Amino acid sequence: MELLIGIDIGGTKCALVYAKRGADRPEILEREAFPTPGSWQEVFCRFRRRIGRWLAAHPEGKAAAVGVSCGGPLDSRAGLILSPPNLPGWDRVDCLRELAPLGLPAALRNDADACALAEWRWGAGRGTRDMAFLTFGTGMGAGLILDGKLYTGRSGLAGEAGHIRLCEDGPEGYGKRGSFEGFCSGGGIARMGREAAEKALAAGNPPAFCPDAAALPGITARSIGEAADAGGPLALEIYRRCGFYLGRGLAVLIDLLNPERIVIGSIFVRQEALLRPPMEEVLRAECLAGALAACRVVPAGLGEQIGDYACLSIAEEAARQA
Repeated sequence: MELLIGIDIGGTKCALVYAKRGADRPEILEREAFPTPGSWQEVFCRFRRRIGRWLAAHPEGKAAAVGVSCGGPLDSRAGLILSPPNLPGWDRVDCLRELAPLGLPAALRNDADACALAEWRWGAGRGTRDMAFLTFGTGMGAGLILDGKLYTGRSGLAGEAGHIRLCEDGPEGYGKRGSFEGFCSGGGIARMGREAAEKALAAGNPPAFCPDAAALPGITARSIGEAADAGGPLALEIYRRCGFYLGRGLAVLIDLLNPERIVIGSIFVRQEALLRPPMEEVLRAECLAGALAACRVVPAGLGEQIGDYACLSIAEEAARQA
């Protein structure tokens, strides 16, 4: 039995995934998560200790490789984590050196690229040669599969779709007002919600997702989505606006890349019914007809397990290259 080990590093929590390598897709055997400790040294110490214990407890399995998924910026080729905003103090952390004591092939990818690989191999992008994956979660990033290969660009920064400016002004995301991430991310939707709620409260018409000023800091994309699902007019308008700019961002990608599929995760999976109508209206108006006809926009197929399969896809890649 060949084993793949996946590591998912996040700003608030980390996860370890153990899986059996399979002909179709890995079979997840066990998963464990823990809050992200204060220092990167402690994080990797925990990883090494827990992986070592697990392998010792399962001598029947032979570990093939370790894959690490982490938010960027990264230098994947060198295995360096380069000061991600959600991981303060992680400055040029040599991930591969920290995992070297395990004696296993290892690889590092940013989370969007990892999710793109997972959806391409085992999810909604399966069978394609040209595909883009959009995270659409806390932030907005993209992973690109072009001509049957993961495309990362000259310095590993290809796919930073969230940085594209879609409008001269708008909610800030990725350090830029009016950006794709500003309109289409959990943080962006929450910012649009707070701004709209402040105006509604000042007019004496509080929305369902924000009954008073004390509730403003607690507004989230999820709470606005729940209000929209219940028919709240302001919440519906916020998601309509988000869907409009999602269409604008996708139109750029479709005309530029001519992909056969765009797979979108997280918020799109949960709120497709709200986002798709305005998105498709913009796509019909903005895209080259031939490029749009060749492309399907679909929700991620791996659901809530996409993070687990993302880091396992990197382990699979490392095993193949070993």
